[in-house]
Amino acid sequence: MKAPAIPANESDRLLSLRDSGLLESSHHQPYDRITRLATRIFNVPVAMINLIDEHSLVALSAKGSTVNLPPRSHSFCGHTLSGNVPLVVPDTHHDARFGDNPQVRGALGVRFYAGIPLHLPDGAIAGTLCLMDAVPRDFSDQDMAALNDLAALAEDEFAAACAATTDDLTGLFNRRGFNQFAAFALSGARRRAEPLTLAWMDLGRFRQINERYGQSEGDIALKAMAELMRASFREADLLVRYGGDEFAVLFADTDEKGAWIAMQYLNEQVAEYNQRGLHPWILTFSWGVCEFEHQQNDLQQWLHAAHERILAAKQQHSAGG
Repeated sequence: MKAPAIPANESDRLLSLRDSGLLESSHHQPYDRITRLATRIFNVPVAMINLIDEHSLVALSAKGSTVNLPPRSHSFCGHTLSGNVPLVVPDTHHDARFGDNPQVRGALGVRFYAGIPLHLPDGAIAGTLCLMDAVPRDFSDQDMAALNDLAALAEDEFAAACAATTDDLTGLFNRRGFNQFAAFALSGARRRAEPLTLAWMDLGRFRQINERYGQSEGDIALKAMAELMRASFREADLLVRYGGDEFAVLFADTDEKGAWIAMQYLNEQVAEYNQRGLHPWILTFSWGVCEFEHQQNDLQQWLHAAHERILAAKQQHSAGG
């Protein structure tokens, strides 16, 4: 088996993918329509739209597949990404790259694969639209034209998602919205010589909630955190679900001490929520605050500093038992 190559622009590609918000999207219906069409048009048992993260594939839609997605290093889609052109494998048993691939030799028994790269509006490859079958088959020029048409529909959905500034699940600003509005906030704070402080939060044990109680309970936990943030902070503060289990608050006209007091209040509200015993899990989170240094920082340096504060807080908590 041959592992797919890593593109030369991989770090920039991953940054674009994560900034797009697609990895956290819960809006799968448009992609489900495309994969349903694909299975009918091509008469294949499996059609998928996958995002390709650093080490893994993330399915936006998977029709006909009940098998867990392989790691990127074992995936057909990884080869489609690295080549940045459509990839058609008429018979995997006659292709040295895939003959001993676990997807070929395992329960799925893939004999045919056709995949096409899917691009974000900035040109970065986010993932693939792919077809799979358990029998070898040919793929004509007309078939490729039809697959290109479906890929264009998927890319249109990507463009719409990238233009959105709010998170589908929580209604908070998403990563794109934060980056846009934070730039405006920084510009205004500089002009008025006002303090601006960022608080960064990671939910605790979020993966365990998903694994033990299911994704629906994980979604409830995320929405509960968002509601507690809305109830705890001012309308002037920018509330963000930055991605996954990461949240942020941009406190306007607030120094680090004021932000620390506000975060302590959120702590109290979360504790009261947990005492109500509404769920089999409890909300916990780590946090750090970082005031913007007008003469030294830019946005990315500020984000990095806030992340470092969280890591320090986590290490201190761990050391304290």
